[in-house]
Parts: sequence; structure tokens; C-alpha cells
Amino acid sequence: MAKNDAQQLSRDAWLKAALNMCEKGIDNIKIAPLAVTMGVTTGSFYWHFKNRRQLLDALLEYWECEMTDVAIAAAKRYPGTPPEIILYLMETVMNGKIARYDLPIWQWSQSDAKARRTFKRVLKKRFSFATKMFSDAGFSRRQAEIRGANDNLFFRTRLKVRRALASD
Repeated sequence: MAKNDAQQLSRDAWLKAALNMCEKGIDNIKIAPLAVTMGVTTGSFYWHFKNRRQLLDALLEYWECEMTDVAIAAAKRYPGTPPEIILYLMETVMNGKIARYDLPIWQWSQSDAKARRTFKRVLKKRFSFATKMFSDAGFSRRQAEIRGANDNLFFRTRLKVRRALASD
């Protein structure tokens, strides 16, 4: 790739590549291997980020936005009944593999304060929205909270089971 092409590689392209790399653990995100994966030099990285920490901070923001905020916004725009919206969001999460990064981000959050704050904020957003969806579908506040919590738990558990099966 020409030098000019590398500089024009978008910040989002770096974030998507880093997010994919984080599936194997946050410690696997290193600048040089990431550049190799993308077919560019590390100079392209420094066009967008000062250092690895800045990339990781941006990665948390990107994960929160793309894997939560975008999905919630799409569900809010979905032209259906409350039960149809619930199914739409569940299909979006499952088919779009939106939750696949949750486990590595959660693991990262066990040792990094910023990752922990971001992870908790994301879970709160997801839980709040799931609760609202079930409430809109006619469930009592308590039932909506329980179903919202179960919905979040289901996706996290499903991801862990898939990972365990894949490693066998």
C-alpha cells in the first residue's frame, strides 16, 4: 500500500481491526501486528493515534457506540409493535454478532478502570433499554426489569458457551 493510501486509512478501519483482534484478548492488540494485519505500516497508525493507550480508549468508545448505541437507535426506529421491536433487537444482536466482543471487553474490565466504567455504562444502557422494551410490551415494571436482566444475561451466557465449545 502506498504511503498516501496508508495515511488515508480511516480511524474507524483501525478501530474495527483492533476490535476484531480483541476477541483473542486485549493484550493481543499491539500496534505492529495490527498494522501487518491491515497491510500497512505503523506510520499509518500514528496518523490517527498517539499511542496504544489512545487506541484502546478510542476502542472502548467505538465498542459502546457501534455495539450498543447504534443497535438501540435502530430498534427505536423500527416500525413495529413492542413485541416485534424486541424480536428485531434480539435478531440484530444474534445475527449481527454484536455481543461477540462483550466477553473480551468484560475480561479487560477486570484489570482496567476505564474499561470497567465503560462496561458498566454499556450494561446499564442495555438493561435500561431492554426494560423499557418489555414495559412497552405490556409487562409490569418488575416483570420488565426481570426480563430485561434475563435478556442481557442470555446474550452474555450464550457468548461464553459458544467460546467454550469453540475451544474444545
